[in-house]
Amino acid sequence: MPADSTFPLPHEPVLRTIGAVADKLGLEAYVIGGAVRDAFLDRPTTDLDFVSIGPKSGIRLAKAVAKKLGGRTAHIYESFGTAAIRLPEDEGGLVLEFVGARKESYRSNSRKPIVEDGTLEDDQARRDFTINALALALSAERFGNLIDPFGGVIDLVGKKLRTPLDPRATFEDDPLRMLRAARFAAQLGFTIDVDALRAMQEKAPRVEILSMERVTDEFQKIVASPKPSVGFKILFEAGILQRLLPELADLAGVETVGGQSHKDNFFHTLEVLDNVAEATADWPEEKALWLRWAAILHDNAKPETKHFSKSQGWTFHGHEDRGARNVPRIFRRLKLPLDERMKYVQNLVRLHHRPVALVDERVTDSAVRRLLFDAGDAIDDLMLLVRADITSKNPKRVRRYLSAFDRVEQKFAEVEEKDRLRNFQPPVDGNEIMETLGLPPGPAVGELKRAIEEAILEGEIPNEHDAAFAYLMRVKDDVLAGAKG
Repeated sequence: MPADSTFPLPHEPVLRTIGAVADKLGLEAYVIGGAVRDAFLDRPTTDLDFVSIGPKSGIRLAKAVAKKLGGRTAHIYESFGTAAIRLPEDEGGLVLEFVGARKESYRSNSRKPIVEDGTLEDDQARRDFTINALALALSAERFGNLIDPFGGVIDLVGKKLRTPLDPRATFEDDPLRMLRAARFAAQLGFTIDVDALRAMQEKAPRVEILSMERVTDEFQKIVASPKPSVGFKILFEAGILQRLLPELADLAGVETVGGQSHKDNFFHTLEVLDNVAEATADWPEEKALWLRWAAILHDNAKPETKHFSKSQGWTFHGHEDRGARNVPRIFRRLKLPLDERMKYVQNLVRLHHRPVALVDERVTDSAVRRLLFDAGDAIDDLMLLVRADITSKNPKRVRRYLSAFDRVEQKFAEVEEKDRLRNFQPPVDGNEIMETLGLPPGPAVGELKRAIEEAILEGEIPNEHDAAFAYLMRVKDDVLAGAKG
């Protein structure tokens, strides 16, 4: 496509309005970046970036556009020379961001640029990749014309990620662009230009100046992509993952002793992650994200627990519990939420081997009850993770495992029908115990509640109030005596 040619425009009515306002102000204005890229790829977008030529022209244009759109609020960020307008959902929910064209230069110890006013091509040259440097004119005379000085359309057609300028300078200036390269590769199914990948390997140490919040934002977008392994493999190959998420990178490699090798747990983990991503493709992103993090971290403690013996070969005993204990530390370092989402991931990591033990036909109902109790509402997600963990290349073995897990889930259904342990609530709660026995709040009440829970899990009593109350009255003296002792 020629560098200055007509291009199909998304959200045309809004763009024509902005073009008309810019013409009235005597400004050149363009829509640029992701919106143009996504229009070419036929991907929906609600974030539209606009660049105009001249000092503080972005803020001037935003204020005039806000007025033209019925008195919308233009959020002004004077120190950055930018402005944004957010339209309500009934008007498309668009986010319109405005900035004056600029050129940037960087200091070696910072990713904060020195910004100067510039031309449109200066602004396009500072973009991370050619596919994000495409601009469309909005003036009445040239409306919809494409300005593509760096061959971005050719790279879109070739599904290639290439930088407008020397990739070494691009990544030296702003090392976050290396994570964005991995993210776009995972989101779009693109490959990274050979020179760009070499530059990533050379400039990998620069990621250490990045704030963890910015890093994790890119990680989250990779995790939410259709095939997250693509992004993580690129970061590993570039030597970046080792610096930012060593718990995943450290799983790489195969060790052989006496002719016996263990599998490469890095590539195994990425297979599990892709399996979970495929199974959760239609889930709400917020829900799918944390099950995918459980897949990333499910084997995180294998390097710590790896052991070889002649009788057993390679073992990783206790890696589930050790891995679960590691989760809060990992979440804290990555600035991920330390709330119920972290606990959900931690619990799935801790439990991900438990269903395997239930495959044995001799397993008791008590073992099934305990897993249902420990997993609670996450039992279905746990079983999805367990199925995703089957990465054998032997079709017969895969079928055997899946058939075994079908039987486990049948056991769950049978026990759940009898005992109703999902989202378990004690049939006799702490308040009733205190009121009945005249006890103050304290450890003794907890011991009595645990005694009732244990009796239900062992199948000694049904999960019903009257049976639990009768059991309480039968064991209270012994339990209280033990609590005092």
